Amino acid sequence: MTATTPDAEEIGAATDRPAPMHDVGLLGHPRGLALLFVVEMWERFSFYGMRALLVLYMVHALGWTDARADHLYGLYTGAVYLTPLFGGWLADRLIGTRRSLVIGGLIIAAGHFVLAIPDPRSFYPGLVLVVIGTGFFKPNVSTMVGQLYRPGDARRDAGFTIFYMGINVGGFIAPLLCGLLAQRVGWHWGFGAAGVGMLCGLGAYLLLRDRYLAGIGLVPERRGVAADPVTAPVGRDERQRVVALLIVFFLSTFFWLSYEQAGSSLTLFADRFTAARVGGFTIPSSWYQSAQPLFVLVLAPIFAILWQALAARGREPSTALKIALGLAILGAGYAFMVVGGHLADGCRAAPPAGGCAVVSPFWLLTTYLFSVMGELCISPVGLSYVTKVAPTRYASFLMGAFFLSLSAGNFLAGRAAGLTATITSQERFFFVFLGISLVAAAVGFACVPLLKRLTRSVAA
Repeated sequence: MTATTPDAEEIGAATDRPAPMHDVGLLGHPRGLALLFVVEMWERFSFYGMRALLVLYMVHALGWTDARADHLYGLYTGAVYLTPLFGGWLADRLIGTRRSLVIGGLIIAAGHFVLAIPDPRSFYPGLVLVVIGTGFFKPNVSTMVGQLYRPGDARRDAGFTIFYMGINVGGFIAPLLCGLLAQRVGWHWGFGAAGVGMLCGLGAYLLLRDRYLAGIGLVPERRGVAADPVTAPVGRDERQRVVALLIVFFLSTFFWLSYEQAGSSLTLFADRFTAARVGGFTIPSSWYQSAQPLFVLVLAPIFAILWQALAARGREPSTALKIALGLAILGAGYAFMVVGGHLADGCRAAPPAGGCAVVSPFWLLTTYLFSVMGELCISPVGLSYVTKVAPTRYASFLMGAFFLSLSAGNFLAGRAAGLTATITSQERFFFVFLGISLVAAAVGFACVPLLKRLTRSVAA
């Protein structure tokens, strides 16, 4: 990786070149990937720590109805993935990914510490700060991962899968620690722990970025990249690539609509209907949100090896095909939740003496397992796809647009979760997400040839 110093960075002498092919510091990948892995791990610790608590806090501590809590959850998580669109634009045009990441990390931490204040009036200001901070942080760390690889580098998809493991290390630990503090000590202790996690990630980044990310993420005019200026006319090839990205974003929205029930309707299902006693210990319902990250940690290396092995043989599925497969796998997983919902309906109709928390965790956990297999076909692959297909001058902006699909999916997920007020049968409620996922998968399979044509100029 090209060396630089803080003085050189200040005067604009550094360049924004990707790591050379021989830079193999982490499992055959550029050394900077290890640092970005750690930074994203702690940022996601802060996010998933609060995600595990949010609906439970609103229902149990604030006394809100399920529908109101689900709707705000959807609005909050939707906004979290909307602001990266603007943060990416600012990074591309004005401040660079480095500065944007630091600004975002500080604002996120401030938001969690405001939420930790034991006063209901701190709730909305804390959420707003986390939303704003994520807009500065989220698109830029992913863009920096893409800058580590040269065009056509076959390691890129596998590298994003490894990076995705960092997300899920944080996502696995966060519900266990923040959830335990919140449900056993006090809700605001959980929020405070999430803020400490964000500061840990920011500290690691500031300490090591000049060593491992030299020349990566500078202010655009300081990168030394003269090609592809923002003011140049948009060519036909670029337009086609952007259209391909928009189709992928559209399909991604329906994936997240169903997937993000994990933080709302599935969490309430765990809280009310799922058997949670092991010996004399009652498992906090927030802990079930650690299942998905744990499955990612187990399966991500397998998927990374699989993609690399298939790529070496020239048989790796296209990104479009992976996305369609991911939607189909997610839909298959909801078939298990339909069975679990059927059992919960029977429990509510004739509740046993000990209450209704008697549905086996098998149904919930199996649904999570399938959702993760679908996730590994969509999310890290989608991040990689944006860095490959997006025109260079719009890289961070289009990465923000990728998160816009998560925004729309999360917002719709919250609205859909609120349907429990009208669809009182758990079986019928979860059947909705089975149908949505399978229909979207069918559309995805039909779009595969079109997406290949639109991106035929992009290096494999």
